[in-house]
Amino acid sequence: MNLKSPAKINLFLAVTGKRPDGYHNLSTLMCCIGLYDSILLSFGKKQTTVRCGHPNVPEDKTNIAHRAASLFFEHTNIHEGVHIVIDKKIPVGAGLGGGSSNAAAVLKGLNTFYNHPLTDNDLIILGKSIGADVPFFILEKPALASGIGDILTPCPDLKPYPILLIYPSIPVSTAEVYKKLNLRLTKNKKINTKILFKLNWGRDALKNLFNDLEMVASAICPEIQKAKAVLLQNGASGALMSGSGSAVFGIFENFEKAKKAFNAISHHNMWQLYLSHLIV
Repeated sequence: MNLKSPAKINLFLAVTGKRPDGYHNLSTLMCCIGLYDSILLSFGKKQTTVRCGHPNVPEDKTNIAHRAASLFFEHTNIHEGVHIVIDKKIPVGAGLGGGSSNAAAVLKGLNTFYNHPLTDNDLIILGKSIGADVPFFILEKPALASGIGDILTPCPDLKPYPILLIYPSIPVSTAEVYKKLNLRLTKNKKINTKILFKLNWGRDALKNLFNDLEMVASAICPEIQKAKAVLLQNGASGALMSGSGSAVFGIFENFEKAKKAFNAISHHNMWQLYLSHLIV
């Protein structure tokens, strides 16, 4: 079974507090983009195995897609395994949710192959136990997320804006970003997140781009701010770091402007560029 596993970006991300379990509560708007990993599942194996050519992706039981498959078989009482091959196109350590997307794709793929022993809600509950972003990728629709990112409200009014994504080729550790985050200095003190959840995001998306993690990640990886400035200088209507970084996206009014920016920036030999769009 061949699967497509999309990346996501965060159009806003407010950190609203820290929980006793160490996680942070968030208010965020997430949307998939047209950048995909490819996953091949081979069934009927005695045990679950995973292969991926990317040097920063583990090929053992710690791989999040491997964990997803193991949980699926455990909860369905199916005594088989699956061989998972991941062709990585989504940058690793970029704030684009590639690992969580892989896990969700594997859960949905296995559920389809074995004739849907689990409901969508079952899959979401399983996904939550693997990672905070996995439920979003099971839903795979634009969504306002709260809690640790797992409480989802579909957001149907987004437009399929063209985007240009820059990955500075420097991975950033999510754990390190949150460790260095000072909640007293984040913007969420000034922003009523309840109002954000009532906005018409088709109309207001470009007016409300912000990310409480951006300045912390930028201190670790200064290229984030350079990439953001270059996108705005080349016609982006708005630009923002996604998730905990280090990828930065620019939103454009039309594909022609995005393509022009791509051509203007493509000479930068240290950055990886991806011309894409919001999947709405």
